[in-house]
Amino acid sequence: MFAGLPELGIANGEDLKETLTNCTEPLKAIDQFQMENGILLPTLQSALPFLDLHGTPRLEFHQSVFDELREKLMEQVAVIAEGKDEDRYGKLEELLEKSFPLVKMPSIQPVVMQVLKHLPKVPEKKLKMVMADKELYKVCAVEVKRQIWQDNQALFGDEVSPLLKQYIVEKEAALFSSDLSILHNFFSPTPKTRRQGEVVLKLTQMIGKNVKLYDMVLQFLRTLFLRTRNVHYCTLRAELLMSLHDLDISEICSVDPCHKFTWCLDACIREKFVDSKRARELQGFLDGVKKGQEQVLGDLSMILCDPFACNTLVLSLIRNVQELLSQDALPRDSPDLLLLLRMLSLGQGAWDMIDSQVFKEPRLDLEVVTRFLPAMMSVVVDDHTFIVEQKLPSEEKSSLTYPTNLPDAFIRYLQDNRVACEMGLYYVLHIAKLRNRNALQRLLPALVETYNDMAFGDIFLHLLTAHLTLLSDEFGSEEFCSVVFDGFLLTSFSSKENVHRHILRMLLHLHHKVLPSYLETLMQTLEPPKQCSDPLKELHSQLTEKLEAHKKSPTPPDEPTSLDLGLHPVTVPTTSSSSAPTTPV
Repeated sequence: MFAGLPELGIANGEDLKETLTNCTEPLKAIDQFQMENGILLPTLQSALPFLDLHGTPRLEFHQSVFDELREKLMEQVAVIAEGKDEDRYGKLEELLEKSFPLVKMPSIQPVVMQVLKHLPKVPEKKLKMVMADKELYKVCAVEVKRQIWQDNQALFGDEVSPLLKQYIVEKEAALFSSDLSILHNFFSPTPKTRRQGEVVLKLTQMIGKNVKLYDMVLQFLRTLFLRTRNVHYCTLRAELLMSLHDLDISEICSVDPCHKFTWCLDACIREKFVDSKRARELQGFLDGVKKGQEQVLGDLSMILCDPFACNTLVLSLIRNVQELLSQDALPRDSPDLLLLLRMLSLGQGAWDMIDSQVFKEPRLDLEVVTRFLPAMMSVVVDDHTFIVEQKLPSEEKSSLTYPTNLPDAFIRYLQDNRVACEMGLYYVLHIAKLRNRNALQRLLPALVETYNDMAFGDIFLHLLTAHLTLLSDEFGSEEFCSVVFDGFLLTSFSSKENVHRHILRMLLHLHHKVLPSYLETLMQTLEPPKQCSDPLKELHSQLTEKLEAHKKSPTPPDEPTSLDLGLHPVTVPTTSSSSAPTTPV
């Protein structure tokens, strides 16, 4: 406990023991020991007997003096470090040399740690001693650990790895949240709120202003993204940079070539829309990538692969398409739309680019603009035509029925093109948001086969199940249930457990709306297999309990939810000869 005192010429318990063993008059020896090792203040000696009279033990007195002096010394260390004396770090190093032998002594250890903390460059020998001792490493300040980590990537990786795992677990838990709401979904938290998450704050603190550690974290994220294809690592890459931006860490922000691009995109994500001004700014960054610096495209693509960025880009594209319809304009004539597609394409190609190390923007398939988008717009027009037809007086109505087939180009591009598929999926969400049952029944079966099974990914299913709550009353129809479940969700639930879980999540909220005869059959189908995860079993148990409770006491009808739909309806003009009203697309 008192190791290190003899090195400094200070007597310890062993010295006292030896003195008492060899002396002939123990009381005199104790007095002598106290005189030599007590507080060397002449005026104090005459005052100590007063403490004796009050029954205050000498240990208690010396301990209180010691504690007070230690606090003063620690304060003084901080004052010296923050001062402007050119030799301030020399003084701290001198103090470190004197105090370090006592680093294992609990009462002195805080002083040593305070000195280490305030030294911008701790002597390497001392750093190695701290690193080699688990107890010392554990209690030393993060400022000291940074100096250890920057030359020990494996040790830093061991510290960071649990945080990265925790981050992914939290993101995936959010996608399977028991809440099912269009207003409070995965994309609802603002960028600033997300950056207050525990993992982002801890990583930001661990990095501090150390560029080397920041680069290490980015390398970990790239490696994990390559290994797992998990896009949440892309989110963390952007959040980490913006967290450092919030703290005004210019040492890092000024050297990350993605900083201004990410800052601009962050503002768009906050608004859930890329306006024309910001679109031009983002285009300027992309066009400004100089020859020989193409590697930055790898990081830019990761930032654009962030689901929050993709969500913003596709919402902006859908809104852009609506505006083009209202203006009778073609997609290829819109520079903003072409730029949004360019960024979406760059983000969707992030994994391929980093994997191949070929840093070149992927070429956008022009037929997405000339064939897929016009086909998608024709679906909108079909729907609009049918709605207008229904509003005509009976004598003017034709025998027009709602179309059930989709244009071949629309279906083909959903299956063959990643960018087109992303847009198609968000168009389905847009239709659900408008509570358009006919269009939804027409579109959902086309999602059974999509590019890389994107329609069965957690992010889309998380959003779709929330959007379907807006059509809760439609689940009383066997035809609608058949399209949603038999025609889409149940086509892959047996091979994809995540789909099974999302169906159960939705039924936990909508079971009382589903046609009872259909629900009975559905529950038999959704019985979990013997080998399945605990969360799936838990969800099924919760739903079974809810159904039992509902049979005993039926729930009252839901109150309608007021909605801010985020996307502003845009009217599609009819021909000038028609006086029929227009309806939102």
